[in-house]
Amino acid sequence: MGFPSLSSTSFFRPPVNLLRSLDYSVLQQCMHCGMCLPTCPTYVETKKERNSPRGRISLMRSVADGELEVSKAFSDEMYYCLGCLACQTACPAGVNYAELFETARAEVERAGVGQNNERDFWRWLTLNVLFMHPRLLRFAGWGLRLWQKTGLDVKLRHVKFFGLLPKKLRDLEPQTPKVSPEFSDALIEARETPVVQKYRVGLLTGCIQDLAFSNINRDTADVLLANGCEVITPRAQSCCGSLHAHNGAVELARELARRQIDSFDLDSLDAIITNAGGCGSHLKTYGHLLHDDPFYAVRAKQWDRKVKDIHEWLVQTGIRKPEHGAGVTEVTYHESCHLCHGQKVVSQPRQVLQAIPGLILKELPESNWCCGSAGIYNITQPEQSAKLLDRKVKNIARTGVTVVTTSNPGCHLQLANGLGNTAQVTQPVTLLAKAYREETASL
Repeated sequence: MGFPSLSSTSFFRPPVNLLRSLDYSVLQQCMHCGMCLPTCPTYVETKKERNSPRGRISLMRSVADGELEVSKAFSDEMYYCLGCLACQTACPAGVNYAELFETARAEVERAGVGQNNERDFWRWLTLNVLFMHPRLLRFAGWGLRLWQKTGLDVKLRHVKFFGLLPKKLRDLEPQTPKVSPEFSDALIEARETPVVQKYRVGLLTGCIQDLAFSNINRDTADVLLANGCEVITPRAQSCCGSLHAHNGAVELARELARRQIDSFDLDSLDAIITNAGGCGSHLKTYGHLLHDDPFYAVRAKQWDRKVKDIHEWLVQTGIRKPEHGAGVTEVTYHESCHLCHGQKVVSQPRQVLQAIPGLILKELPESNWCCGSAGIYNITQPEQSAKLLDRKVKNIARTGVTVVTTSNPGCHLQLANGLGNTAQVTQPVTLLAKAYREETASL
């Protein structure tokens, strides 16, 4: 007996082809000019038209027109796409590729053409179970942390125990993130107040960010406090739903969006702060995601207006320049795809870094070229992901620096795995928090 797919059983299953029900003008926007081609990592790799944004849009349009059936080949092509949105930045016609991409994947799942028992199991376990139940996800994180703390993972790796696992799991094991000693709720109070208050903001702690980078959530809170923000952090926050939306589980993404909106008193907050580039890009689309929800449509639009990336918010409100440095002289910056291409937040992280005294920012060649993380792309497409990571690591080496900053948990983990001991991976907000703490220490 197989596991329930996300498009069947008790879950909502749309009766019609989702691409056919999409506003046709969205499909018609593409002019097939080819400006997107040199920006698309998969097209650059294969030089095949179907692996390009305009090639994929042509396939989507053929499905919408009834000229092409949704097949396993169509599914494979939609999931070969990174969803990095570099094509949106390059597109002169303003094609909303993110909407097309997510709709196409949702149609793949509705049609069930990519289903098999192994795939259904992992999708059910992750999307249906772990990432829908925050306390269960944290419980799994505690178990993983205990495993790592005892050193069993290192010992079993030393005796090559993991060589007995299936190849996919064997390849993934070294990429397992180190779980934080404490999660965000233990590090950040539900309400923290600065000495002089100018704003009141909500702080999103995320799911993977909470498990692996709760210290960065603490850094974010400290930076907000140092810039006059009262910080409200709801307890046991849910996943934002980006993982679900990008993998065709739209109804689950909507449910998670409702939970997030209910977690915050929107009227009392000046902004809702996110520090994860990929999450932030999705968080700013709740208005579209819930546009036909009679109970949440208005609040979702209000939510969209208030969600701000941490770097975006700091520059918008006037970042307070610290008096001390962060103990780092030279850094480079890798741009999260969904921060720069999805949210169009490009200069602000650089401005945050440049506000730190004594810090020199050396530009990274192809800084906005995908590192290959792309959500779970490094799991589903390990070969292509590895090629992109190798390209990124070589570009980092060309800068000559030993500290790399980024602003997304997936990118952070991917870069750390690729760089090993050759360079440290951190985040702009962490360096800024460190500079503010140096001020306090010097008093």
